Amino acid sequence: MYEQHIQEDLIYMMLYAAAAMMSLLACCYLLFRRANAIAPDVTSPVRLRRWTAVFFANMTLSHLWYLPIVFLTSREDIMLCYLLGAMLDFMILIPSAIVLLLVMLQDRRRPLWPVCMIVAPPIIGLAIGLATRSIARLPLLYIYYLLLGIGLLLYMVHEVRRYGRWLRNNYADLEHKEVWQSFIVLAVIVLVFGIYTLSLKGTPYHFVVQLNDIVLVCYLLWRVETLSDLSISSPQDDLPEEADDSLASLTVAMENEEENAVSLSIRNIGSLLKQHCEEPQLYLQHDISVTQLAMQIGTNRVYLSQYFTNEGISYNTYINGLRIQHFINRYHDLAKDRQAIITKHLAYESGFRSYSTFGVAFKQIMGMTATEWMRDQSAR
Repeated sequence: MYEQHIQEDLIYMMLYAAAAMMSLLACCYLLFRRANAIAPDVTSPVRLRRWTAVFFANMTLSHLWYLPIVFLTSREDIMLCYLLGAMLDFMILIPSAIVLLLVMLQDRRRPLWPVCMIVAPPIIGLAIGLATRSIARLPLLYIYYLLLGIGLLLYMVHEVRRYGRWLRNNYADLEHKEVWQSFIVLAVIVLVFGIYTLSLKGTPYHFVVQLNDIVLVCYLLWRVETLSDLSISSPQDDLPEEADDSLASLTVAMENEEENAVSLSIRNIGSLLKQHCEEPQLYLQHDISVTQLAMQIGTNRVYLSQYFTNEGISYNTYINGLRIQHFINRYHDLAKDRQAIITKHLAYESGFRSYSTFGVAFKQIMGMTATEWMRDQSAR
């Protein structure tokens, strides 16, 4: 029995060291490597990389200030070490985790000072517990921790929904931009960590916490590497070749944007879109943003966004609708000429960056999958 206990302690210490080392290496990787290793074609946000590196550094520190517990034998000393570690976590680790969630949303820069306000009560409570060498206030701190988690979860659900609307109003392609799936995964990981923190003690608790840390490091590295930086796109990026000759005049138009915007009626935007977007098939360009399209048709993004709002559609729906129609037209042309039809290639040709994005857009617009639609067309 004693040997089994020693073996469990050894395995736990190895796992503890592995989690600390992984967080430290991940921190150094994000700070010193510029290019992405997981998704080389994606340029991730610098601000997100830095805050994630800060979070990983704090995870490493958190492992350091809980380490003395392994060598302590007095029950009171272990309790005080736990209180000190929890207080330091609320001062450093938990605020950086909350900031990290906020930085993932790139529609606007949210104020960070409320983060300090919401972690102040548990810091004060833990400091009092340390000073008085008492854990009498711990149940209240657990309740506050639970309410904090629920409140943060509800707030993030609201903000992620808002972020999704912003994406659809500004970008044609949502690949490498959305955070719904990753946010849910992160929320589950944090929830599991919270449940075990509040309810379990002993060996299972220790192992689950360290495994949770390792999963969290792996997940956050993937999220940072695969999330596109939406602040670096400019109106002149990735314009089609046929627009090169008009760049100079468009630049001048942008400089006089206010005068042009006042004189341009939103009601004329429909004809401008047909002339400058639909006829030249500008929608086939990957990842064209609403700002780029506004520049192309000679208006500003505020007027163009207002036009789509008046039409009851999002910018993403407009562009993908044109792409799906292009797909349908090309399908009929190929079928008429009895040529081979490869759905994936045809989707890429229609302006979609990924086949999965095409599949979702097709079903939303046509009410059925592309496979079902083509089967229906073949039966006619």
